[in-house]
Amino acid sequence: MNKPFDVPLASVADGATGDADPALARWQHEYAVQIGADRPVFNRSGVPIKPLYTAADWHPARESEQGLPGQAPYTRGIYATMHRGRTWTQRQLIGLGTPAEYNARLLDVLGAGATAVSLIPCNSVFRGVDMDESHVELLGTCGTVVNTAGHMDRALQGVDLGATSCALNDPSPFTLLAFMLAAARKRGTDWRQVSGTSNQSDYLSHCVANHMFFRIALPGARRILGDHIQFCNRFVPKWNPMSVVGQHMQQAGATPAEAVAFTLSTAIQNAEDCIARGLDPDAFLPRFTFFFDISISFFEEVAKFRAARRIWAKVTKERLGAKDPKSWRFKFHGQTSGVDLTRQQPLNNVARVAVQAMAGIFGGLQSLHTDAYDEALSCPSEFGARIAVATQNILREEAHLTDVIDPLGGSHYVEALTDRMQAEIERVMGLVQDAGGMYKAVESGLVQRMIGESARRFQARIDSGEQTLVGVNAYEMDEDRSARPINARPDRATMLAHLEDLRAFKAARSQADVQSALDALARAANDPQDNVFGRVVEAAEAGCTHGEICATLRRELGFGHVQAFV
Repeated sequence: MNKPFDVPLASVADGATGDADPALARWQHEYAVQIGADRPVFNRSGVPIKPLYTAADWHPARESEQGLPGQAPYTRGIYATMHRGRTWTQRQLIGLGTPAEYNARLLDVLGAGATAVSLIPCNSVFRGVDMDESHVELLGTCGTVVNTAGHMDRALQGVDLGATSCALNDPSPFTLLAFMLAAARKRGTDWRQVSGTSNQSDYLSHCVANHMFFRIALPGARRILGDHIQFCNRFVPKWNPMSVVGQHMQQAGATPAEAVAFTLSTAIQNAEDCIARGLDPDAFLPRFTFFFDISISFFEEVAKFRAARRIWAKVTKERLGAKDPKSWRFKFHGQTSGVDLTRQQPLNNVARVAVQAMAGIFGGLQSLHTDAYDEALSCPSEFGARIAVATQNILREEAHLTDVIDPLGGSHYVEALTDRMQAEIERVMGLVQDAGGMYKAVESGLVQRMIGESARRFQARIDSGEQTLVGVNAYEMDEDRSARPINARPDRATMLAHLEDLRAFKAARSQADVQSALDALARAANDPQDNVFGRVVEAAEAGCTHGEICATLRRELGFGHVQAFV
């Protein structure tokens, strides 16, 4: 059981309307008689949930405290029109096989209704190595093998880099963006028109919960991120170089409130690091974005996002000193939660994803990825991806979810829950602050221990049956597992041809140019006055590969080993 707030679970008859309201008193009596021994209910964040909420919990007279859409504190949304004026960007995270295979899938998904590009690289890329350093059987099974600027150019063939927003799952040292910028220059596209997000720029979340992405030791990763932000602010002004990731931590077991608290603490840490470099908060904060998991705990997720907007607006103004309202906006991408999906009865995941997506939409997200129902089994099939895209189309076009801004605003329950979630988020943020800030809290293992404890508590609820998982610990049935959809592995001959092309490329390029660029990169890593990411871009344009760039920086800045925290 998650620990609730240090306040008792109040009676629904408490408060201003209390026993003075005969109808409410009658309901309370009838409820007690009919339900008998009532069980305490808590959401995943440990907030106690009452059976009924009334004006005693949150009165409509307090609406002025929430602000209106597009106005601080942004509880009801960061833009005046929200989804009524412009719906969320529809992103599908895809990645498969070779760049050519990815490109075919990408164009298909764009044709099905997606409005932006998202690229997931192969796990070999996440590990920081080239494909000729990996087992061929593993290549392209869960992402696209992109090792060079040429690979990126092919993956994005037919995509206007000056007009289409691109999200790259691109951990430090951000080679994928470097490759894309090299491809843009080759095409004659002005970098000032290139837009999108470095979707995996948050090294702290990688250290905590996604170790494959944690390529470079903490101090070096911190340095590279600062250089990345500084470079992009100057040369690629429409690019979002900072995506603060709560998804990894929530998927690792953090409660929704903890995930927001750790994410906001990370954003504060990175912002203060930028300010220490002499950067103006109003110059870089508008390009800070957030990336969150959306669990199936529907109302909790809605309240989580509403509370997060309020907290971020306060932090940016009062703590970080931002004066531009654009700096106060909490812009976030949401992804439906993969850990909520089940291998058992996988078609049930279609319903789960729809509920999660609705929570994100009602929570006021700016872009959305809906998981394919078969992602618990394999890399999403083309069939599953099409259903995932169609889910967003249906919610947007058929269900009328975009007609009203913040449609749950004013609900006694949602407003009271938003207040309680804010209190819990701020409590956890206080623990991080007491530990010296997010960097030190991660370095000491505090954050990892808290997430581990929350994960164990939730698993215990599943094991005991307190938390129902349809098809897993309830409503089970015998299944014909042979009928489960399985995505075909990349064609071996095609992948071997891609591998031979890389080897031929490495042999044919100017070895002198490559060595010169890598030497300059190594010197930059040891010179605080140089910009490491700028040198990564130069290396990409000189023909250096992803693995060569990562190896050079690991040698100079240290490997991102994750110690065991107890």
